[in-house]
Amino acid sequence: MTDLFSKFDPLIEQRAALLSTGVTDPFSLVMEKVLSPTVAICNGRETILLGTYNYMGMTFDEDVIAAGKDALDKFGSGTTGSRVLNGTYQGHREVEEALKDFYAMDHAMVFSTGYQANLGIISTIAGKGDYIILDIDSHASIYDGCKMGDAEIVAFRHNDIEALEKRLKRLPPEAGKLVVLEGVYSMLGDVAPLKEMIRIAKENGAMVLVDEAHSMGFIGEHGRGVAEAQGVIDDVDFIIGTFSKSVGTVGGFCVSNHPKFEILRLVCRPYVFTASLPPSVVATAATSIRKLMHGSNKRAHLWENSKALHKGLRDLGFTLGTDEPQSAIIAVIMPDLERGAMMWEALLEEGLYVNLARPPATPAGMTLLRCSLCAEHSADQVGEILGRFERAGKRTGIIG
Repeated sequence: MTDLFSKFDPLIEQRAALLSTGVTDPFSLVMEKVLSPTVAICNGRETILLGTYNYMGMTFDEDVIAAGKDALDKFGSGTTGSRVLNGTYQGHREVEEALKDFYAMDHAMVFSTGYQANLGIISTIAGKGDYIILDIDSHASIYDGCKMGDAEIVAFRHNDIEALEKRLKRLPPEAGKLVVLEGVYSMLGDVAPLKEMIRIAKENGAMVLVDEAHSMGFIGEHGRGVAEAQGVIDDVDFIIGTFSKSVGTVGGFCVSNHPKFEILRLVCRPYVFTASLPPSVVATAATSIRKLMHGSNKRAHLWENSKALHKGLRDLGFTLGTDEPQSAIIAVIMPDLERGAMMWEALLEEGLYVNLARPPATPAGMTLLRCSLCAEHSADQVGEILGRFERAGKRTGIIG
């Protein structure tokens, strides 16, 4: 009998070799207690959180928590059904109305996760005979949506405007085409040149989908993302987002002005055949989204945090993923996986949690420590973070 797990043997061996060095498993950390958006108890000690994607710090907002408790009392713990059967409660409509108001768009559709939003929308609107043109560094959910829909996949070099144009011009003019981009790419925290790319897509007869998971709530005058910041949000056909980042809970969504958008509720399989989000979750999401509409002060503070951390790490001698801060994500490049894991553990011992990211999730096979800042991080905490990076970096030999 062929062992179906044999395909994972190289990864099993790599993990065993890493753990044999005595390093703590960086992918199984347990947070024993979460005290705030920026602090938790990890391994029995108070730890600054710098790897949670909690960009706007909404997880402990009093109004958000109160809305969730109220919905739990009134509607119970779950829906036990899909949106097209018994799974649409008043709260689901309210969060979709909040999204339409937030983005100033005509339609909004909520999924149980951000992953399912990409999986569902992409696989439904682009199928056999169509073409999906996407950045090679796209998120796994985007690739899986392409595979599920059976469209032809055409990848181009990361953030390369000329490469996108060349790919589009080689495709049949009459074919259905969907260009899929991300506002902020989650590994390096770099921003896409959406303005130029969307122009090229439209000139070549393609529809455009932009995943704004890592920019929604933070980037843009109203927090609508990179497309808003670059002045092209009205040219985007579909915006995908998630509730598990700036919104501070769980779920995914798509907003659009397409006049036929509502038919997707009947033909999108990950929407039709998945139980809907619990009432408490959609209540917290709706409350959070409406508060984010007035979050300009938080956005300004988060930008200051990003600039301070980026400059501080660069001045200490660390290699970063971007020359300038472009988002709330700052990637610290490591020499290799083993030393990256050592640095991750040293930071944890200093009382700082970040994400260790490794291939194949990372671009170009690199290992990195991914820092995601929060609007609730104080200036003093950013200073403490830099001190802990300096001590851990010198202890592991990553910096001199």
